[in-house]
Amino acid sequence: MDKVLLIVLALLLPPVAVLLKEGVGKQLLINIVLCLLFLFPGIVHALWVTTK
Repeated sequence: MDKVLLIVLALLLPPVAVLLKEGVGKQLLINIVLCLLFLFPGIVHALWVTTK
């Protein structure tokens, strides 16, 4: 159930999902930059981080 919640968060709020999965670090910074550029790459990155 926890993984399902992370996937839903990755679709709605990608940086929050990465923060909950990885904590503060390089992956969170990458995701924030991707979300600022365009939302779709940030979602894809968050899905990748949460499902790996």
